[in-house]
Amino acid sequence: MNKHIYKTDKYGIRNYSLLALGAAGVCFLYSVIALLALALQHFEGGALNSNINSYVDAFWTLQMSASTIGFGDHFPVTIGGRMVVALMFYVGVGLVGFIGALIAERILGFADTNIKNRELRQQNSDILMHNKELEKKIDLLIERVEQVVDQRHEHD
Repeated sequence: MNKHIYKTDKYGIRNYSLLALGAAGVCFLYSVIALLALALQHFEGGALNSNINSYVDAFWTLQMSASTIGFGDHFPVTIGGRMVVALMFYVGVGLVGFIGALIAERILGFADTNIKNRELRQQNSDILMHNKELEKKIDLLIERVEQVVDQRHEHD
């Protein structure tokens, strides 16, 4: 099951599937809309001059709020309703932006900087190990040169 959600790369980092993240984002978004629609219906139901008269109206209003479209056909008239719509706007903009970024990633294929950074860290680690090996070889070479120099001084 987890292999469809993420893959672990050679650096031990989980790389999550864009499809799984997108599906989770959409499910979370609509779960929040569904819950907040209950609250919006509670505040707006029966309020004077309210045009949000059903759960469907509340759901539609919050969906339009989350997408920032806001057709204006339904809007809150109570303070509580306005607070719910404002909350949905802020949460929804983040979630819709997240989902949009995932779609853009899939379509446009932006470079994943996290992967690039891990690759650079691995390259740096490899270079440091190579430098340590070279340092050991240089130390051995210096030791041998010193031995040769000491032997020449002994013979002189």
